[in-house]
Amino acid sequence: MTFQWFDIVGGAGVALIIGTYLLLQFERISSDSVWYSILNALGAALIIVSLYFDFNFSAFIVEFFWLLISLFGIAKFLMRRRSAAGN
Repeated sequence: MTFQWFDIVGGAGVALIIGTYLLLQFERISSDSVWYSILNALGAALIIVSLYFDFNFSAFIVEFFWLLISLFGIAKFLMRRRSAAGN
């Protein structure tokens, strides 16, 4: 088996998601932290890049929703911050 550059990109995405989950379990990051959502979104995006070149429908669906939910978390954080700044 040969590895292409997109396999390395996807592997980095997997490492980000697993590393973020590990940080959560060790209580080094909070699930309501913007960094939790950013790291998850970045990891999912990197996996989606690799799936573009070696497509797997089931994996794409999981990563698409992982990215979408993470982006929702980022937006929620930004709205909270804007609301707190306005008060």
